[in-house]
Parts: sequence; C-alpha cells; structure tokens
Amino acid sequence: MKKVLVIAAAIVIASAMLPISVAKFKSYDRTVDVKGLCEREVEADKVIWPLTYKVGGNDLASVLAETETNNKLIVDFLVSGGIPEEQITIAAPTISDKYASEYGNNDRVYRYLCTSVITVCTEMVDCVLMLQSRQAELMKKGITFVADSWENSTQFKFEALNSIKPEMIEEATANARAAAKKFAQDSGSWLGKIKSATQGTFSIEDRDSNTPQVKKVRVVTYVTYYIRH
Repeated sequence: MKKVLVIAAAIVIASAMLPISVAKFKSYDRTVDVKGLCEREVEADKVIWPLTYKVGGNDLASVLAETETNNKLIVDFLVSGGIPEEQITIAAPTISDKYASEYGNNDRVYRYLCTSVITVCTEMVDCVLMLQSRQAELMKKGITFVADSWENSTQFKFEALNSIKPEMIEEATANARAAAKKFAQDSGSWLGKIKSATQGTFSIEDRDSNTPQVKKVRVVTYVTYYIRH
C-alpha cells in the first residue's frame, strides 16, 4: 500500500511539473528568421571583345585577300592602341557560297560571303573601352562590322570575387544581426545565439545596360536567432 501511495505521489508531482518543463522548452524554441543583404559596385577586371565583320564578293580569292588585309588592319589598330598581340586571337574565316547553299537565292548581291572574327581577351578594360570609342576609324577604311548580338557581344567580367567575399559575408551577417536585434527589442525580448545560418549565392550583374563594365555584386545571408524573454 505504501508503494502505491509513493507512486501516486510521484505521478502527481510529475504532472504538476510538466507544464513548467514544457513552458521552459518552448521559451528556448522561440526564434526569428532574418536576411542580411550586402551589395557592392565594382569595375570589371577582364573583357572579351569579339570584332566580327563580313566581306562579300563574287571571286573567292579576292574575298579571302580582302579578309586577310582587314585582319591585319584590325590587329595593327589594336596593337597600336595598347593591346598586346598575344591577347588577340584570329579565328579561321567562315565562307558561305550562295550557289552551294540549298536555300541560296539567286538575287543575292554576292556569291561569296566571308565572316571573320578577331577576339581580344585582356585585363586592360580601360584600353578596350578607348578602342571601342575609336572603332569608326576602321569603318572608314571599309570594314563592315556586325552589330553586337548574343553570339558576338562584348563580355565584361569580374574575376576578383574571392578577394571581397569575406568582407561582404561579414557585412551581410552584421546586417542580419541588426535586423534580428531590432525585432527582439520591439517585441520586448533580447537576442540569443544563432540557431542556424545559410550563406546565399553570390551574384554578379551589370549595374545597367549602358555601362556593362560596372558590375553589381550581391549576396544574402539567412540567419535564425534564438529569442529570449
């Protein structure tokens, strides 16, 4: 009988303590999810500039000779503007023959059309921008360039991301903590430790369509903090 009474008393005490234990557990489970953003504007540190042009004619040998002459004019223009010759690549020309084409039309002006691409790949971004502003000098010599498209557009890149990653992550995390702290203060609580944190992916985009050499780097961190009352 005494054992029964002891067990019953233990059950009563445990039942009385259960709400307190649950309440304490829930208080430790209060959290707030916040995001921390960091953005920076940086200058591109690499550029890939394809210069694409076409030569048309009815005599293949003449078309190829004109293409070779134009290639030399373009390379000389680039080198004289400060681009090292080893950073210039001349692709093999592409020849189309309207008579050999299944879908060719006899009303075309020229039988042969040669497409040539000369590509500059360099870290001398300012030099390329200067040369692009002078590209009309080559056009005055009869070189017909193809307008930029997704196939032959100039690409400005930022490859020094690793050098600014730590500072940007630190800033994004600090911004997340400031947001969480403000939430805790507004709710009459105080900020506890980090429960979990996730670093978002870094993104690099053009700042705008007119200055693609200026990039916007962005990262978002996701942090969950404990909230204490």
